[in-house]
Amino acid sequence: MLKKILVPTDGSEYSRRALKIALELAQKFNSEVELLFVMRDQVVYEFDEVDSYVASAEQIEREGELALKATLEGIDTSDISLKKKKLHGNPGNVIIQEVENETIDLVVMGSHGYGAIVGSILGSVSRKVLQGAKCLVLIAK
Repeated sequence: MLKKILVPTDGSEYSRRALKIALELAQKFNSEVELLFVMRDQVVYEFDEVDSYVASAEQIEREGELALKATLEGIDTSDISLKKKKLHGNPGNVIIQEVENETIDLVVMGSHGYGAIVGSILGSVSRKVLQGAKCLVLIAK
């Protein structure tokens, strides 16, 4: 029934909860789990009307590695087929596209996240995936 489960992550506790739920389901259904971090192509922080900061591609890539590591920290995945993936773009759109490209049966994701520099999962992204994905979506609180 559930051959492939997608878990978008930003390294938040919500993402960790989503991964734990996905792993339990994967054990029951002998499913593969894909842990996905979506990196925005450009992240700009405006401190005030004059000062702003643009995160480099290397910084965003590094944040992706940290988010994947933080999500997996202390969680045993040894008996599950787990694939880690990092993609670029608009998080909601990329997650929906990944569902279609990888024939995902279930998305398990957190209801909230950290935001743009640390990650990509926001309440608005969860809503977008819930409305746009052509598969089951489970939102972890």
